Amino acid sequence: MTLDDLLDRNRQWADARRARDPEFFSRLARGQRPRLLWIGCSDSRVPAEEILGCGPGDLFVHRNVANIVAYNDINIASVVQYATVNLGIADIVVCGHYGCGGIRAACAETLPDGYLGDWLNIAGWAKRTVDQALAREGRSVAGEEYHQRVVEENVRLQIEHLSHLGLIRRQRAERPDSLRLHGWVYDISTGLVKIVAPGDT
Repeated sequence: MTLDDLLDRNRQWADARRARDPEFFSRLARGQRPRLLWIGCSDSRVPAEEILGCGPGDLFVHRNVANIVAYNDINIASVVQYATVNLGIADIVVCGHYGCGGIRAACAETLPDGYLGDWLNIAGWAKRTVDQALAREGRSVAGEEYHQRVVEENVRLQIEHLSHLGLIRRQRAERPDSLRLHGWVYDISTGLVKIVAPGDT
C-alpha cells in the first residue's frame, strides 16, 4: 500500500461520511467532548476507537511504546492536563495489550540500545514485581503466561504512576470524585478488553 493509496482511502472515507451524514464534519469542527482519555500502546493493531466501537470525537487518545506513564514526560502530562482540565474528562484508561513487543523487550536479558531502552527500563519495574510475586509463591511461569502477567502488571504500574502525578493529586484533593483511573488489557487474539485495575483506583 502506497501513500497515494492511503490518500485515496481518505477521500473515499470522507465522501462516504458526507453521503451518510452531510453535517458530520461541520459538527466535528465545532469542538470535541470525548468520553474518556485513552493512554495506550503505539502498536498498530491496537486502535482505541476501533476496539471500543467509537468514532471521531468520542475518545481523547495518547499512545506510546508499551503505554508508559513516565513522571518526567511533559508530553503525557500535557495530554492529561488538557483532557482533565480543558475537556473535563473524568475517566482515564491505561490500556496495555497481550503480545506487546515493548513489554517483551523490557523482559529480555538486555534492553535495546538508545532511547527505546531508556524508555522500556520504566516497564522493567513491572517485570521485577512479577518476578518477586512468583518467588514468594514458589512458582515458575514462562512463555506467554509470564508475558501476560508482566503486561497486566505494567498497566497497574502505569496507573500508579498516573495517580502520583501532581496534577492528578491536586484534582483529586480538590474534587475527590472528579477522576477515575482504569487499567485495561486488550487481547488481540479475541478482540476483547479485560479489566485489571478497577475504576476507583
